[in-house]
Amino acid sequence: MSEEDAESDEHGTSGTFDEHGSRTDGGRDDLEAVVAAVRERIEPDAEERDRLRTVADRLIERAETAATERCPDADVMQVGSTARDTWISGDRDIDIFVRFPPELDRETLERYGLEVGHETLPEGHEEYAEHPYVKGTVEGFDIDVVPCFRLESATEIRSAVDRTPFHTSYLQARLDDELTADVRLAKQFLKGIGAYGSDLRTRGFSGYLTELLVVEYGGFRGLLEAAAEWQPPVELDPEDHGQETFDDPLVVIDPTDPERNVAAVCAAENVARLQHYARRFLDTPRTEVFEPDDPGSLDETALHAHLERRGTTPVAVRFEAPDLVEDQLYPQLRKSLEGITTGLDDRGFDVFRATTFADDAAVIVAELAVADRPAVERHDGPPIHVRSHADGFYEAYADDPDAYGPFIDGDRYVTERPREFTTARGFLESDRLFDVGLGAHVETALTEEYEVLVGDEIAALCEAFGRELARYFEPRP
Repeated sequence: MSEEDAESDEHGTSGTFDEHGSRTDGGRDDLEAVVAAVRERIEPDAEERDRLRTVADRLIERAETAATERCPDADVMQVGSTARDTWISGDRDIDIFVRFPPELDRETLERYGLEVGHETLPEGHEEYAEHPYVKGTVEGFDIDVVPCFRLESATEIRSAVDRTPFHTSYLQARLDDELTADVRLAKQFLKGIGAYGSDLRTRGFSGYLTELLVVEYGGFRGLLEAAAEWQPPVELDPEDHGQETFDDPLVVIDPTDPERNVAAVCAAENVARLQHYARRFLDTPRTEVFEPDDPGSLDETALHAHLERRGTTPVAVRFEAPDLVEDQLYPQLRKSLEGITTGLDDRGFDVFRATTFADDAAVIVAELAVADRPAVERHDGPPIHVRSHADGFYEAYADDPDAYGPFIDGDRYVTERPREFTTARGFLESDRLFDVGLGAHVETALTEEYEVLVGDEIAALCEAFGRELARYFEPRP
């Protein structure tokens, strides 16, 4: 929207707005008014900032004391969005990194790191990424105390966490108050459209990636205008490293590490989702897009109505979810989903669409265009003029009492042989399910026990997975 349009009544873009930034006069929302309303809602106020600062300073001092008692050359820094002032009101994460000199061996770093973590967070517990760290809660804030090496360059890292201090320093030098406010807008926008988070369940935009994009494009609006016109693969290299190539829909070379694509985890569908909503928002600004859309829960009546309307046959494999963190579980579920859908397709059941989700139980759902197959299947042999192969095919089936043929169709032998599975249930309940590519822990869980649901039987999933089923049967971008 031009400045002229933003300021002129005659173009229909001015008017009155309610407290949510939505127009009350029936016209389209004004982008600046919507942005101002959202900013007011998501920016931490002075009291919230003071509370966070007080807690962070106290814990940093405690961590510094514990760290330097063990290693005089150690230091402590706050990293992440609360260090860069790009956090959104309501966020409760304080990340404290304890940096040790590089000459310290890995085993000692881990031991010191845990000791410092427990002294900083006496009620905390240990978790493990590439190495262990301590996590806890203090006055409502979620605190991570993470050990890392203090290095001269991110290219020298020994684990992924070693990069994080470089990210903080890089962005602190480039973010001013206006860009910081725009980063909050961009993060909230991505949260609203369901594309924020670099965890392997979401596979969206990380906080660091979002901040780099806002800096690269000069603000929130610049990012949306650019994304609306992206032609993937999109390649950005903020520091002109020009050394690596990556096969991803979005490539943002890490300014601190030229060998890393910051957007590597970002799925193509989330890049496309940002493009879709960027276009819609620029065309018709709305505050609603900044809030996640809860589809509600699909009940059995609504599910049956969808199945009757669609005329497809859903099948589901339900089993106890492996005891893994989500970043380990979801890659295995997706691998298993791909293996199972390929197995169904290969047997002629024509997967229409498929998905997977989990809580205490895990489910792989495939919607089939074809639910039943004939008792026989066609098997084409080689052309008859390819004698060695043709003779072998003919001899293999000539005396098979269960096969029709071999006979000649065109220039080749053909036989019609009994089909191994005439129903998807038959395949899914057979040992042949384990011939497809399954995640290792998923395969173990299926070996122990699983249940196959077909057609209306998937209504049994509504109680635990009503929201996931609503997203599937009532899809939105």
